Amino acid sequence: MAKNKFHDGPGPSQRQLRVGEVIRRTLSEVLARGDVHDPDLNRMSITVGEVRTSPDLKIATAYVLPLGGRGQEDVVQLLSRNKGELRRMIGKKLGLKFTPDLRFRLDETFDRLDDTRRMFDQDAVRRDLDE
Repeated sequence: MAKNKFHDGPGPSQRQLRVGEVIRRTLSEVLARGDVHDPDLNRMSITVGEVRTSPDLKIATAYVLPLGGRGQEDVVQLLSRNKGELRRMIGKKLGLKFTPDLRFRLDETFDRLDDTRRMFDQDAVRRDLDE
């Protein structure tokens, strides 16, 4: 396979980032408007923190979290149950030849942020930072 002359770094390409952001915005809009024909899903307020795409843009993983943090297990199940309808709506907006397959994971960014704050509050760490 030919080497990509525009991207040779270890991170995602510019195209992956752009497609991921369009999917994130579209998914957020669809969920906020309640366009999905599932009353259980429409009752929940869901935050889409990030969408990562595979290098070939065939798979998009959306990191989601319910507002308030309640019902985390239900959110992933509800979104997975309705991923066909969500994929169709995203495909209309995306304009790619193939719409990526959607996968949903819980967004653990806020949990990691809390762990980091707790770590910085420890006396031993604070002492090391002051030196």
